[in-house]
Amino acid sequence: MTIAAKVQKAMEGQSWIRQMFELGIQMKQEHGADKVFDLSLGNPILEPPESVIKELQRLLADPPPGMHRYMPNAGYPETRAAIGAHLATQMEQPFTGGHIVMTCGAGGALNVIFESILDPGDEVIIFAPFFPEYPFYIENHGGVTRIAPTDSAFQLDLDTLRPMLTAKTKAVLVNSPNNPSGAVYSAALLEQLGTLLAETEAKYDSAIYLVSDEPYAQIAYDGLVTPPIYPAHHRSVVATSFSKTLALPGERIGYIAVNPGCPDSSTLVDAFTYCNRVLGFVNAPALMQWMVRDALDVSVDVSWYESKRDSLYKELTGMGYELVKPEGAFYAFPKSPIPDDVAFVKELLNWKVLVTPGAGFGSPGYFRISFCLEDWVLEGAMEGFREAIKAHKS
Repeated sequence: MTIAAKVQKAMEGQSWIRQMFELGIQMKQEHGADKVFDLSLGNPILEPPESVIKELQRLLADPPPGMHRYMPNAGYPETRAAIGAHLATQMEQPFTGGHIVMTCGAGGALNVIFESILDPGDEVIIFAPFFPEYPFYIENHGGVTRIAPTDSAFQLDLDTLRPMLTAKTKAVLVNSPNNPSGAVYSAALLEQLGTLLAETEAKYDSAIYLVSDEPYAQIAYDGLVTPPIYPAHHRSVVATSFSKTLALPGERIGYIAVNPGCPDSSTLVDAFTYCNRVLGFVNAPALMQWMVRDALDVSVDVSWYESKRDSLYKELTGMGYELVKPEGAFYAFPKSPIPDDVAFVKELLNWKVLVTPGAGFGSPGYFRISFCLEDWVLEGAMEGFREAIKAHKS
């Protein structure tokens, strides 16, 4: 074999999201792009806010000297300071630039975090449903993934989590608003989680990090504000990006923010900076670091997503689908009308509708719909959803 056995195995079980996305490309070539309704990938079609475009144009037209050169591996001090000051105001905690490391998106941030904190065999607990790349990110750095279930509303089930926490637990990874369910964890629930982690640390004389993946933190509905994790646990670390809030997923710009109250915060930041380099990221994209300094209070129009959420929820529940109404992000996670979600997803292909099976998110029996799309794609998919469920109604 010419490639590593672990990579071969991973490729054979590669992300359902990517499989469906690639199938969608093939189907569009065969049937025409306007005949295929691909709801499989969370690739927002919104363009960046006008102020972001103008700032990029200004920087390119009159670049500051050295704008495209290397900078410290943690990022430009000015960018880190701006984010630290922004968080200090938002969170009412003493954040500074010294608590921030700029990264190549939230995915890069998570890999940097796990490379920094995991020894071989250390366990990281994630909650199903989860973003499919999480186990790979953990296993990239010698960690062991343990999967905890959530309740019927996709909220954390702490009673089930409690016996899973052991002396081997090094981190618990949460994602709120959640991809794929859209669930948002309340401040009270996060506080209970933090209390449980503190009790476990005391029991085993260990250190457990609460890691929060937050690229959708600003996309919440019905007036809901996503609660921060910092008050919940002193050893808390956020991995986030500007991909969704500024509609810049292809630019790979994000950051890590360490709780100022973390007892080893400076050591963590030093480790993150080192791992940012040795993992080959070197530094986050320079142009994007210049731009985001002036975009920390900017966001895409969340109401655009909310209206699509409302319409989709009304349509699907009216057809008979069971669906927990998403509180954030831009996904819906309905229950499959049949236990075999993969089989049902294949049935939808008869109407050229592409979604992603819940099995790919650790939750068989469901499927994910991305609604960050043009109206015609969502509207065109409704016939397929309607016809597909008819055969399974009692």
